[in-house]
Amino acid sequence: MGLYALATLLFLPGSLLTLAGGAVFGLGPGTFYNLTGATVGAGLSFLAARHLLGDWVESKTRGRLAQLKQGVEREGWQFVAFVRLIPLFPFNLLNYALGLTRIRFWTYLAVTYLAMLPGAFVYTYIGVVGKNALAGQDNLAQIGPQALLALGLLALVIYLPKLYLARKSSKPAMMSVEELKEGLSGSELLLVDLRDEEDYRSRGFIPQGQNIPLARLRESMDGLLGYKEEPIALICTTSIRSFKAYELLRKEGFQKVAVVDGGIKQWSEKGFSLRSNQEDPA
Repeated sequence: MGLYALATLLFLPGSLLTLAGGAVFGLGPGTFYNLTGATVGAGLSFLAARHLLGDWVESKTRGRLAQLKQGVEREGWQFVAFVRLIPLFPFNLLNYALGLTRIRFWTYLAVTYLAMLPGAFVYTYIGVVGKNALAGQDNLAQIGPQALLALGLLALVIYLPKLYLARKSSKPAMMSVEELKEGLSGSELLLVDLRDEEDYRSRGFIPQGQNIPLARLRESMDGLLGYKEEPIALICTTSIRSFKAYELLRKEGFQKVAVVDGGIKQWSEKGFSLRSNQEDPA
């Protein structure tokens, strides 16, 4: 475990050590030793970046560091789990780079341990099967199924990130009311208010928005065709109708649709102004 942690700090390849851990210690202990050593090394790299090597890490990660920071800001521990499953950039460098994000150390450590568990188990098992094959401890009839199982598990670990991405892509893109307010200061964002006309007039509305009640959205689609590749924000009293509208627009090929989190209610709670019916020149 100490050797694995040191290798992680020094950017040495961990996959060979993982295979060796399986060959030397067996499946259960080997998985534990490999995973613990890798996690300790990841934790030490994280702390080194946060307290000692920040400038060096920034020089090595450059643009990708901004991507990591934004991801952690938006999704927290889920983003850390995501980048552990999908190699956006090398494992050892990732450990250092995450030290410069706002993720808490113990959260980072726990997520790292759990997210690396499937891969550690599979590679350790491959090490066990490889040792048995080389040592001739099992005959071919036994080694064959073990090797197939190892390959099957490896394929499953590789496929897990794709399942995550499929699940993630099915979720609506969300936009905070602060992001909406900032976006409305430009000219590209179209805000669609999905409330009924009576609700829209009586409770107040955001002046830059366009009122298209959800029940009329499908028949109003032609008027939105110019925004198929432009950003559209959907808002209602909370977010429920916005989710339905999101699915409809995405099915029609609109590329940059987002749901305003919390809707008009959240907009008002943040103290942002609404225009009343009396102020509406129409």
